Amino acid sequence: MVMTATGDLIIPLLGTPATVGLARTLADAWMRKWGYLHILDDALLVVSELVTNAAHETPREEIRFQLSRDAQGVVIAVWDSGLGAPQPRPFRQLTLDDLDLSEEAFDDNGGWGLHIVQALSARCGATRDLNGGKWIWARMVP
Repeated sequence: MVMTATGDLIIPLLGTPATVGLARTLADAWMRKWGYLHILDDALLVVSELVTNAAHETPREEIRFQLSRDAQGVVIAVWDSGLGAPQPRPFRQLTLDDLDLSEEAFDDNGGWGLHIVQALSARCGATRDLNGGKWIWARMVP
């Protein structure tokens, strides 16, 4: 784990489902320390979605989680080595009738996380890393 001189957090993680909980725990601690309690729940949901996507894109490979702040707010960013750009599903209104809630298909109902990130953040995007891979990021404004 690296903490920069400005108190930002940068940490390499392994792309596994357990990583999501670790990233949320670290983000929770930093956000509380910075006094961003009013956007904490939204930020933790964004962390979950971005880390989950990176772990899914590059399973059991290194991903990097970064949490930083500046005058405009908080930036949540996740790096993975995957080549594919994130593609949100086409947006549409969903009802419970649209979901297959059977035990066998329960995990197949995902894929809406980028819409959640877009709705909760002031800005979000993807940036290619010159050293390979990509950063997916979201700006949270207090």
